[in-house]
Amino acid sequence: MSADIQTQSLGAKSAYSKLPPTALERAMLALRWPLTGAAMLASLYMVFMIHAAGQTWWAVGALSFFAAAFYVYVSNAGFAYRYLFPGIAGMLIFIAFPLIYTAQIGFTNYSSAHLLSEQRVREYLLDQHEAVQELVQPFTLHAAGSEFRLALRGSDENPAWVSPPLALRNAGKELTVAMEAFVNQPLQPALGLRELILHREALMQLKLVLPAASGLGDLRYLGLREFGPITRNWQANADGSLTRLVDGQVFGPNRETGNFQSANGEIQQPGFKVVVGWQNYTRMVLDAEFRGPFLAIFSWTVIFSLLTVVLATSIGMLLAVMLNWDDLKGRTTYRTLLFLPYAVPGFISILVFKGLFNQNFGEINAILDALFGVKPAWFADPLLAKTMLLIVNVWLGYPYIMILCAGLLKAIPADLYEASAIAGAGPLTNFFKITAPLVIKPLAPLLVSAFAFNFNNFVLIALLTDGRPDFLSTKIPAGQTDILVSYTYRIAFKDSGSDFGLAAAISTLIFFLVAAMSLINLRLMKKAQG
Repeated sequence: MSADIQTQSLGAKSAYSKLPPTALERAMLALRWPLTGAAMLASLYMVFMIHAAGQTWWAVGALSFFAAAFYVYVSNAGFAYRYLFPGIAGMLIFIAFPLIYTAQIGFTNYSSAHLLSEQRVREYLLDQHEAVQELVQPFTLHAAGSEFRLALRGSDENPAWVSPPLALRNAGKELTVAMEAFVNQPLQPALGLRELILHREALMQLKLVLPAASGLGDLRYLGLREFGPITRNWQANADGSLTRLVDGQVFGPNRETGNFQSANGEIQQPGFKVVVGWQNYTRMVLDAEFRGPFLAIFSWTVIFSLLTVVLATSIGMLLAVMLNWDDLKGRTTYRTLLFLPYAVPGFISILVFKGLFNQNFGEINAILDALFGVKPAWFADPLLAKTMLLIVNVWLGYPYIMILCAGLLKAIPADLYEASAIAGAGPLTNFFKITAPLVIKPLAPLLVSAFAFNFNNFVLIALLTDGRPDFLSTKIPAGQTDILVSYTYRIAFKDSGSDFGLAAAISTLIFFLVAAMSLINLRLMKKAQG
């Protein structure tokens, strides 16, 4: 009987495998290679455009990515990796690459004053010029069929010089135009400001050449109404240095500081990006004026994260145990009310607390003033500001722990509590001997992740205190309530001139600190549970 069924099954499978392909399947097979070829050509074109933009290493990276993708999804040899490739590629692009790129910036002087490459800075300085104001010539633009003619007006309203017909296309390179003397040639009415704006890019590429007898020389575009001669501020030298024409001083590239610098130490801005090695990292240790605030901020970051986890866990677990009491009336109402801080978006709660803690108009100070006659300066006093941060963060974090503990309490066998009751144990003994040990073990990994989250809790600091009050007399502005991530943000984007290199070095340090502390915590908890 079973053999007959198996034979029928094999026969049905064989018949099914011999079914002719549907029209859709035939169309997909026919379009497979044309679409693959088109995708390859598009990928190669993208790589070429990246390389043409001067980003050679980015082009190499894109080419490697596309080559791996086509190898995996087109060749039969890469079939086993088709399901792994998206995950591996995503991990490399969104995790490994940002980390490596950030670490690389930490070894440079990259900042708002050193944004460009050396070549770009050289080109910027060589492009600096000044117009000879007494020789500036107003101009008008006139249509000439499908082309245009440019007329220089000179000192009166009559054209003095006109150009041959110009196409005015944005060619991306300088175009030399020989001007001709105006001899009552008929010209169309001058174009208005709107048309001049439309042709502005093409006009900027024009170099108007006048006869030597005019005394004007070569004219360049100066604005929507003017052409005129210019004088360059800098001259390039064969050895890569630049000469300032106004006084003849020579500025050479200093590849240690990232600036063009003269022999007497004068530097020119902007600077260029250079590799400075471990300078940003040694600054955290060797620079006393930087080390003091940095170590204080690091210590406060660890204390803030640890106290938040401990207090939120204690309160959340206590409330979960109380709500698990069967004889408690209105448990659903209490559970709903205690869950509300987690239901409200965090940034809204933070802004509400910012108003409640206001020294002059906040409700908290109004209550304290009515009861005890005090109005604490929550935002001005460092200790009170840190206390306020802990209060708000614990308020935001305890509902999450409470929900987790409520679920874990359901998994504890009731027999343990019955045996404990027979032995005469009280509620505190049950909590410390049964409930806490059985809940804390499965909760431990989540507490580690909560510690890592609070270690980088940027939103709370930015919205509530913005890191203030500040330390006094520091090289780089730093706040007493800053944690490392908000301090890094301030260095990179706010008060200290956007020092991206130093911020990247601190970010890399934060990554390794969080990773190391997480591994240590996991090892200790694993040992405790074993």
